[in-house]
Amino acid sequence: TASFLLRPGARFVCSTMVTIARAEVAKHNSEKDCWLILNGKVYDVTKFLPDHPGGEEIVYELAGTDATSDFEDVGHSDDARAMLKDYYKGDVDPKDTFKPESKASSTSSTASTSESSSSWKRFLIPLFVLGLAVTARVLFASKPKL
Repeated sequence: TASFLLRPGARFVCSTMVTIARAEVAKHNSEKDCWLILNGKVYDVTKFLPDHPGGEEIVYELAGTDATSDFEDVGHSDDARAMLKDYYKGDVDPKDTFKPESKASSTSSTASTSESSSSWKRFLIPLFVLGLAVTARVLFASKPKL
């Protein structure tokens, strides 16, 4: 952003919008080079990783992806939102249709698969134990004497 003095008290601001392709953001997916997309804007949060209150691992898992929904779900404070300006790189190219699979979505799909199989186990194991108890009761119950 450049500003030019036109007359005392008036400024003309000339700004050039930097657009960044999603494919470019996807390349920055490591702990040493961590970019995120939040609400259509690209942020280089590499230097912020050690200071993230929730731990750097949470941010690193989303590196190189659109982390908007994760960011909004957490309910970040106004202070956290204000800090973003320090890490701003540019806007996502509005014509860009590249959609990389996020690390978080592949992790969450794996987690939901294991979670659903674990919920079946929580249901089936007690049912199996109950079946064994009923079978044992029927087989080993004392038979009436005639």
